[in-house]
Amino acid sequence: CRPAMKISTTSCLCPFLVCLCFIQRCSGTGHHVPTKVPSKNQTKLANGETEVHHRPKRGWIWNQFFVLEEHMGPDAQYVGKLHSNSDKGDGSVRYILSGEGAGTIFIIDEVTGDIHATKSLDRERKTHYVLHAQALDRNTEEALEPKSEFIIKVQDINDNAPKFPDGPFVSFLLCSSLGTSVLQVTASDADDPTYGNSAKIVYSILQGQPYFSVDPKTGIIRTALADMDREAREHYTVVIQAKDMAGQVGGLSGSTTINITLTDVNDNPPKFPQKNYQLYVPESAEVGKPVGKIKANDDDLGVNADIKYSIINSEGANMFSISTDRETREGIISLKKLLNYERKKTYTLHIEGTNTHVDPRFSYLGSFKDTATLKITVGDVDEAPIFSMDYYILDVYENSPSGTEVGAVTARDPDSRNSPVRYFMDSKEDGERYFRIDEIRGVIRTMQPLDREDTPWHNITVMASEVDNPNLNRHVPVTVQVLDMNDNPPEVSTEEEVIVCENSRPGQVIQTVTAVDKDDFANGQRFSFALPSHLPVNPNFTLKDNEDSTASIIARRRRFNHLTQELYELPVVVWDGGEPSLSSTSTLTLRVCPCQRHGKIRICQGEAFLSSAGLSTGALIAILLCIIILLAIVVLFVTLRRSKKEPLIIAEEDIRENVVTYDDEGGGEEDTEAFDIIALRNPAAAEELKFRRDIRPEARGHCSLPHNHKTPSVELDEVDVQEFIRQRLVEADMDTSVPPYDSLQTYAYEGQGSSTGSISPLDSVAAPSEQEYNYLEDWGPEFRRLAELYEDSESDVTT
Repeated sequence: CRPAMKISTTSCLCPFLVCLCFIQRCSGTGHHVPTKVPSKNQTKLANGETEVHHRPKRGWIWNQFFVLEEHMGPDAQYVGKLHSNSDKGDGSVRYILSGEGAGTIFIIDEVTGDIHATKSLDRERKTHYVLHAQALDRNTEEALEPKSEFIIKVQDINDNAPKFPDGPFVSFLLCSSLGTSVLQVTASDADDPTYGNSAKIVYSILQGQPYFSVDPKTGIIRTALADMDREAREHYTVVIQAKDMAGQVGGLSGSTTINITLTDVNDNPPKFPQKNYQLYVPESAEVGKPVGKIKANDDDLGVNADIKYSIINSEGANMFSISTDRETREGIISLKKLLNYERKKTYTLHIEGTNTHVDPRFSYLGSFKDTATLKITVGDVDEAPIFSMDYYILDVYENSPSGTEVGAVTARDPDSRNSPVRYFMDSKEDGERYFRIDEIRGVIRTMQPLDREDTPWHNITVMASEVDNPNLNRHVPVTVQVLDMNDNPPEVSTEEEVIVCENSRPGQVIQTVTAVDKDDFANGQRFSFALPSHLPVNPNFTLKDNEDSTASIIARRRRFNHLTQELYELPVVVWDGGEPSLSSTSTLTLRVCPCQRHGKIRICQGEAFLSSAGLSTGALIAILLCIIILLAIVVLFVTLRRSKKEPLIIAEEDIRENVVTYDDEGGGEEDTEAFDIIALRNPAAAEELKFRRDIRPEARGHCSLPHNHKTPSVELDEVDVQEFIRQRLVEADMDTSVPPYDSLQTYAYEGQGSSTGSISPLDSVAAPSEQEYNYLEDWGPEFRRLAELYEDSESDVTT
């Protein structure tokens, strides 16, 4: 077999690769096209070649291509040869190479098909390259062979040392036996693990013997000694090496460092440095305060060194307590009861220190506790007076006269000589303004009448000292409660404004009112309500006592009109059930407002718009300035328009004259001011643009009807005007936001002149007139109410 590749003479692995390729060639694993079997049309020549009598089937001939990585030779590295069986060797075939690295990394001889690598390759970056080969006729550029794909593999060399991805490592080891696994380290090698021993790693220990060992294959670190003592040595440094080529000479290596710390176990019991201790405690020591310390030592760390102290004899446990300081691990001795030198001068305490966490593996070492004896000597001191109680709670009624006795405090000298005691109050407190104390008897009295509503509780401090030693004193808190008396009349709560709907009915509850009383709840819990008896009966409202400390305001008539009268005043008398009973009269202001059907307030005063909008003073000023600026702009615009010259010829479309037919003598040009000429030209647009304007009814001036003027009955010939008015009336009746007072409806439509003259105001009917208003009955149901009003007016005048 012919070798498939030409190996550079500079490579040291050339013989090995040649043999490998030779084996692959002979085994037929790398051939691209299956081997052809001679047919019956073939003749075997004397030199061993076969003469083909018919046109053979064309095909590629090549083996698997390899290229050695990290090639540093001066010449391009030979990769292999492409060959087509259609190539006669006369140069008529041109070979083309395409794909990954074609033209940059790999080049091909167009005539011979030899492939060379022009750059040094790194297998760790890219393991293989996929390329395509094509054979063309050099003269016709026709494809002699179809484009075929082949792969060039990058051959690995040992150019990467093993690396530990993590490190240095830190491990903590408990007290353990021989061969205990501590940690496993793993190194990686970027070389090809399937080729040779370049990536085969062996582990060894460089530092850390004889305490630790490492498994050469797995990298598991184990203990080499049993029961290593943390108290003897706590920290160890172990260096592990990983070497490739199975640890052979010439292999590359890498190392990592592991810091191993022995974690503590509870293998040491607590020990008191000495067995007997002395402690001096004065009898003036305060209860709950520390009076001494004691400590046992433990060589362990953390929770293994935690110690719990306890007093194991009853004599000491009744008077003293001991606790553990977690930071210093000391036993803090505190006083549970007051010491008295005159009663007992010495105490003996047996204190025991015990580990809180005991490891059963070390139970063979014995009990993990120790005991010490503490002797306490009580010292005699001159003590301050002692009050009979820790605190005092006294009471006194408000408004009591000055000098009223509130209560008394008592104190005594605990010493054997029993010195007399003097009482006084702390001058730094405000209690001296209200109370004084008898310095001999300790009686507390008031200095002025007290007001519970002002200050219901008074806290004062009373101090007692010995006459022989005034600097030695003791204080006690005294709380004085001021008891309530019924000295404040109740008042009606007027936090909410009373709103009366215009559509209120007789007997309807307008609002429920309550009362407030500054006195104590026991004296002001029952309130009664009524209207003042000396005033006449209120025709608009009444008051009902609900007998539950509330009262209901009830309407007495059907309709209210805020235009007629917006505010009503209702005096209410309320009294409490105390002894003596007190009362007061409050005047409630009731505001009449328009409401919807279900009693919801729709609008109340024009000011409500501003208040509901939440506009501040600054916002109102800003709005006012904007309005002034707009007005100035409008005035300027009008002035400029007027300054322009009028056109000499008036355009025809600018004429706005209108002809109005009057069946009755009227006021001439003044009648045109009652309507908008634009609306007559486009009634539909006027109907959409005109809005309803609600106004308050105003008294009209008196005018007399013309004498001897009789208006004929009205016959509505214009049906469109009547339908227009009817639609506007229906719209007004269906409007849910309509106010309960009369409103002015604007009709932007002007019809033909009416045959009926204008009517006079109702208040002018009293003047003598011969005018009749019977024609109003012919105007339809819409004007029935108007006809009734004029009929009533005529009847009154006649009578």
